[in-house]
Amino acid sequence: MAFLLLLAVKESNRKDPIQQASWLLGCWENKTSIGSTYESWTEVNELEFSGKSYAVKGKDTMVFETIQLIQKEEELFYIPSVKKQNEGLPVAFKMVEISESFMKFENKAHDFPQAISYTRISSDSLVAEISGEREGQIKKVLFPMKRIN
Repeated sequence: MAFLLLLAVKESNRKDPIQQASWLLGCWENKTSIGSTYESWTEVNELEFSGKSYAVKGKDTMVFETIQLIQKEEELFYIPSVKKQNEGLPVAFKMVEISESFMKFENKAHDFPQAISYTRISSDSLVAEISGEREGQIKKVLFPMKRIN
C-alpha cells in the first residue's frame, strides 16, 4: 500500500514536457545590427503552444515561420512551418532532452537544421539555437533573446 501511495505522489509531482516548457511563453526580441526579430509564444491549451517568428518594418509585420509545440502522450514535438521552405509544409522535430531551463528537438532527416534548442538564461533571457550539418560542415546559429512581455 505504501508503495502505491509513493507512486501516486511521484506521478502527481511529475511535470508534463509541455509544462516544463512554459517559461517559453511570452514575446522575445532578438536585436541585431540590421534590426529586430521577434518570437512570440501563447498557450493554445494544456497540450499545445503556438509560436511565430516575425519582424516589424514600419507598420508591416513579416512572419517568417509559425510553430506548434505539441505534446502527444509523453513526447513533445516542435513543428515549424517556414515560408519558402519545404513548400511551406510543417516539419516535426522530436524532443530529445528537456529540463526546467533547456529543451532540444531533433530531426536528423531534415536538411538544415537537424537540431533546435532553447536555453533559459534567466526569467527574461534565453538563447535559441539551430544546428546541424550543412554542405559537409557542422553549423550553429545562436539567437540571444530578451523578454519584452
